Amino acid sequence: MIEKNIKIFPLGDNALTISFGNEISPELNNRVLKLADYCSQNSFLGFIEIVSAYASLSVFYDVLVVRKNFSEFSTAFEAVKNFAENALRNLNKIPEKKPRLIEIPVSFDKKFALDLEFVALTNNLTPDEVVGIFTAQTYRVYMLGFLPGFAYMGEVDEKIAAPRKTSPRLKVPKGSVGIAGRQTGIYSLESPGGWQIIGKTKVELFTPEAESPTFLQAGDLVKFYAVN
Repeated sequence: MIEKNIKIFPLGDNALTISFGNEISPELNNRVLKLADYCSQNSFLGFIEIVSAYASLSVFYDVLVVRKNFSEFSTAFEAVKNFAENALRNLNKIPEKKPRLIEIPVSFDKKFALDLEFVALTNNLTPDEVVGIFTAQTYRVYMLGFLPGFAYMGEVDEKIAAPRKTSPRLKVPKGSVGIAGRQTGIYSLESPGGWQIIGKTKVELFTPEAESPTFLQAGDLVKFYAVN
């Protein structure tokens, strides 16, 4: 039986989304990642790819191939929904992966920390206090998105939470570490962006020619540390 709080709904005409809720939660995110593992290991004819988010997973499929191979269902959506429901019933059989702990060096020098003063003033702190609070936390990678290799991480201590910029920058340097609300992330490429920039790292987050192009993966744990 599928839990009542789990929703399955169409996403356009060639995908569906399985939603576990609407909050930032390690428990919900763990279920998303277990479901992603199940779908990857038990794909069906017409399966294209999966995309995970904070508390949901989207499954993309080839409508014509699904219709051809699962003609007992009235639509391709119904066929893939049946697959998703079976996956949810077997979710407890999928073991949770032990997360990787990754340490990332960050320079909080003024020339890189474009908004560190703003974050400090917003929270009645000094820049050094912001850095201390930020580096004391271990962050979970919940999802990738926005840019290739851009990891949405959380949660930032509420003592240093800061709103997005009212007017985004046209160019945020590659490697910039930002805060938006209680999320943090690293710009994997130079890009427009509205997060509050508090530092910069030299770690390469996106290497398209590599076997695994993205350095960080959903489920990873990240610890930042300060360097000159």
